[in-house]
Amino acid sequence: MVADNQSSFAESLLRPRSVAVVGASGDPAKTTSRPQRFLRQAGFAGAVYLVNPAREEVLGERCYPSLSALPEVPDHVFVLTNAEPAIETVRECAALGVPVATILASGFGEEGPEGHERQERLREAARAGGVRLIGPSSLGVVNPRNHLLLTANAAFDEELLQGDLFVASQSGSMIGALVSRGKARGIGFAGLVSVGGEADVSIGALCEATVDDPGIGAYALFMESLQHTDELASFAHAAHRAGKPVVVYKLGRSEEAAQLSVSHTGALAGEDSESDAFFRACGFARVDHLEALIEAPSLLRKLAPAEGEKPARVGVITTTGGGAAIMVDQLATRGVQVVAPSEQVLERFAEAKAPVAPNLIADLTLAGAKHEVVRSAIEIMQDSGEFDLVCFVIGSSARNNPELAVKAIAECANGKTPLVAFALPDALTTLRLLDEAGVAAFRTPEACADAIATAFGRSVPTVRAGVPLGTPPPASSRVLDEAESAELLAAQGVARVPSVVLGTADVAGEFTLPFEYPVVVKALSEKLPHKTEAGAVVLDVADVAGVREAVARIKANVAAYDSSIGIDRVLVQRMAAKGVAEALVGYRVSPSAGPLVVLAAGGIYAELYSDSTVRLAPVDPATARGMIADVRGLGTLAGFRGSEAGDVDALVDTIVAVSNLAVDRPDVVEAEVNPLSVGAAGEGATALDALVRVAGQP
Repeated sequence: MVADNQSSFAESLLRPRSVAVVGASGDPAKTTSRPQRFLRQAGFAGAVYLVNPAREEVLGERCYPSLSALPEVPDHVFVLTNAEPAIETVRECAALGVPVATILASGFGEEGPEGHERQERLREAARAGGVRLIGPSSLGVVNPRNHLLLTANAAFDEELLQGDLFVASQSGSMIGALVSRGKARGIGFAGLVSVGGEADVSIGALCEATVDDPGIGAYALFMESLQHTDELASFAHAAHRAGKPVVVYKLGRSEEAAQLSVSHTGALAGEDSESDAFFRACGFARVDHLEALIEAPSLLRKLAPAEGEKPARVGVITTTGGGAAIMVDQLATRGVQVVAPSEQVLERFAEAKAPVAPNLIADLTLAGAKHEVVRSAIEIMQDSGEFDLVCFVIGSSARNNPELAVKAIAECANGKTPLVAFALPDALTTLRLLDEAGVAAFRTPEACADAIATAFGRSVPTVRAGVPLGTPPPASSRVLDEAESAELLAAQGVARVPSVVLGTADVAGEFTLPFEYPVVVKALSEKLPHKTEAGAVVLDVADVAGVREAVARIKANVAAYDSSIGIDRVLVQRMAAKGVAEALVGYRVSPSAGPLVVLAAGGIYAELYSDSTVRLAPVDPATARGMIADVRGLGTLAGFRGSEAGDVDALVDTIVAVSNLAVDRPDVVEAEVNPLSVGAAGEGATALDALVRVAGQP
């Protein structure tokens, strides 16, 4: 039934037999005149009805006073009126049984309490008759395959190119921007939808409804914010099953929007890191360059998502050394490994009369820019088994002599190893030729490197489908003290140092510890999540007298730091031996993305160095190992320059254990082990400090 409903919705949305434009204007200067003009110019074959009670005709066509006056119930209604009249029109749609209505007007959820109230009335009006809403603040719906230009975006006042790329955008202006950029590149589209405020149909629900459309081969999403993640996760699995790659461009790379909380984890798992983790778990390819949003799908169609995280081997071949050096540089800054041809490959080059000097780049030079030489060289690299991708950087021949390198590249489009190309000169004709041949071609080195990096970073979806992901923050929560936090995490399998809780009054008398000195003495209070900055930690305490002195010092320091915090208990821990490295392993539930696990270099400088990585929780051991590889500050665990290697397996186990809070302890809002001391290989990893926040009354 769900599939049938989705199919019916997609039909009415993209392939309506009839459409109605409510609020149509006869003034060509007005936005509200565009849908009628665009539909007629494009040659839409379905019925087009114009509705405006103030006019009898618009641009020479009959105009009806209401939807009820139409000779039939339209499949799709585009509402161009202001907000309040739009709600009334949706009520009329519901009464008539209109399947889909697209709302141009703003003034809803983006405008504070009054706007939220108005948006709820809009939803209620639609629900009364089962109307599916696109918008509000939607600039419309376009399907070039049947000439449906039901849009008010001015960029569609021209002929469109058809293709198999479907665009869904939270920004209405971007559908016009992408279609114009695509036309310049020779890239066509299977549909473009401005989802607007997503009051009803979200970007994920929209795309999942179209995933069975045989004319759609890939998706490009332009996103301003991350919301409705449950529906995006469902779409991710549906797109993967259908073999249709998804590319995402999302605003918000700046970490200024990070939501600080009681732990370092809140700062490290900022809004954009959360989005990255979510897209990675969905198997979406996130790009940084706008051109890559429409150029990357051609590469993703050639590269299936990986089952695990592993480095890619890219071979670069060229007729222009300088251009290839730019590409190598762009790839390196994105962590993509460029691999030099082996001696065997160089020997085969020489046999093919394409001598190449030993180098990171296979430079054929201008002397080798002959069709047969270029083709042989590419095939040698594709057949060698040494590369996961071959990138050809085309020199000046791309513009004026495409019969040389360009023709040869096109002929190798279906070789054993995927092939991409970047043209150093501005050569749009060449790029179109390569696109048509099935070679992923790029106009700039930045977009090319961006697409390559994100293609190899893409994996099969691991995001959980069918379960709630993003949830609103709890109405109240409380922070556990370190002893309670450590106990909760120990139940998850996180190792901790031997410790004991002592009352500050008891320290004045006789006491013994169940472990040897030296020890660490810490204030124990849920009001001190960061004890170091309050002077509430004393290290290397050697004996009973030292414990008493440490307690007195801690009480004085905390009183000076915040006189409202009373210290009546301390945590005494055995002093742990110095490990090979310190890590931070954190966990938090994001309101948008859901449960997340964070790994960073540990200690007091965790935020300062901003060297962290984030994944959706829970994670498996393979994903945990990939996280460790992401954090530069944990490189010492591999045994840097002959130093002792760390217990990576123990760190992996800790990451997995903390991430399992997502399924074992749904009441945990936030948790952090910092630092986690990672010992030498076989010696384990031990939590030296812990912090947990749970939902509930303080």
